[in-house]
Amino acid sequence: MKEREIPYKIYLEENEMPTKWYNVRADMKNKPAPLLNPATLEPMTAKELGVVFCDELVAQELNETDAYIDIPTEIRDFYKMYRPSPLVRAYCLEKKLDTPAKIYYKFEGNNTSGSHKLNSAIAQAYYAKQQGLKGVTTETGAGQWGTALSMACSYFDLDCKVYMVKVSYEQKPFRREVMRTYGASVTPSPSMTTEVGKKILSDHPGTGGSLGCAISEAVEVATKTEGYRYVLGSVLNQVLLHQSVIGLEAKAALDKYGIEPDVIIGCAGGGSNLGGLISPFMGEKLRGEKDYQFIAVEPASCPSFTRGKYAYDFCDTGMVCPLAKMYTLGSGFIPSPNHAGGLRYHGMSSTLSQLYDDGLMEARSVEQTSVFEAAEQFARVEGILPAPESSHAIRVTLDEALKCKETGEEKTIVFGLTGTGYFDMVAYEKFHNGEMVDYVPTDADLAQGFAGLPKVQ
Repeated sequence: MKEREIPYKIYLEENEMPTKWYNVRADMKNKPAPLLNPATLEPMTAKELGVVFCDELVAQELNETDAYIDIPTEIRDFYKMYRPSPLVRAYCLEKKLDTPAKIYYKFEGNNTSGSHKLNSAIAQAYYAKQQGLKGVTTETGAGQWGTALSMACSYFDLDCKVYMVKVSYEQKPFRREVMRTYGASVTPSPSMTTEVGKKILSDHPGTGGSLGCAISEAVEVATKTEGYRYVLGSVLNQVLLHQSVIGLEAKAALDKYGIEPDVIIGCAGGGSNLGGLISPFMGEKLRGEKDYQFIAVEPASCPSFTRGKYAYDFCDTGMVCPLAKMYTLGSGFIPSPNHAGGLRYHGMSSTLSQLYDDGLMEARSVEQTSVFEAAEQFARVEGILPAPESSHAIRVTLDEALKCKETGEEKTIVFGLTGTGYFDMVAYEKFHNGEMVDYVPTDADLAQGFAGLPKVQ
């Protein structure tokens, strides 16, 4: 098909929506290292994980052999409210940049929760309901995951307890109120409602919190409350599995018009969006069928990939969760409260960490003022106000497109627009008022986090 015939937005038909999730681990030669029991340093068993997570989610977490896993009908029916999501050609941005590059973005903000997080939230709520649970607990950073989970729990009539990173709780009251509208209880973390929260506040008075802190509190409540389990919005294998609908749809849309991407870019905090977007393309690379350049973009204030260590570490600040081998800054690392986005996690998905360590993808860190400059530039020409997290991917997309302008290369770039930024106006206000600052941790700052890494051979 000729280039001029490619529409502005590529929509798949409803019957073209994926019926199975893709499990990239099945095609990985080097599998992600297993989760370890912190007491025994032995791989976590399904029984042990079942104390924290829903049974079916445990099975998905441990499954490294099945390349495709059926999406239950009830979940697919829910997906139909907002999926398939559009793949958009950024013609206006290309013109503004005067670049020969072709830029596409997979837009995941066209649902009530405003982000890609709903893809996994509805799946996890479904399995909790199937197991007969009363409710679930979780953490949220910028509030996107908490918003999505509260919506999903409302749909299945489940109780939802959200521990929200305190600095985000204070900076983003409207996101908090959306969660409460869907019936969730929202607690700023760290809090005095849990033992681990009290300890963190004692050790770090006045802290703005982190995802690691919020995870600790949510896990404590789940394990101490009958009929509840903990669910997580990123990092875990099961979450990357659910988010593979993003990449599967993106690939189907590109294939429909004979488009082959050269570069695929995603923001990276814990890894759910990035892992979901790249998974089917990475599968082709792993099988030796095609080659792509994958770029993970993370904040310079929380640089897990670019400055972290590849080691076993606790998944949470309170050190109550299993140990995961990942690129990490140390579970005690807490990003600066000046950080304006939700990419605040100290580590990275074990699956993505293994792929990165194997040299199958690259990573870049960017400072937040440059991220918001890119967000504003995108909004002015493409008409969507992007979330700060998504704007990390936009920043590097602009950089790559401008490189093409310099070299004359006609690369095709695809990036993930994970959500909208209409609840992030405090951050935009600080940027416009010149009050936003770039914080980059020093080597000494990072050394403090590394010093707390557990001694695992």
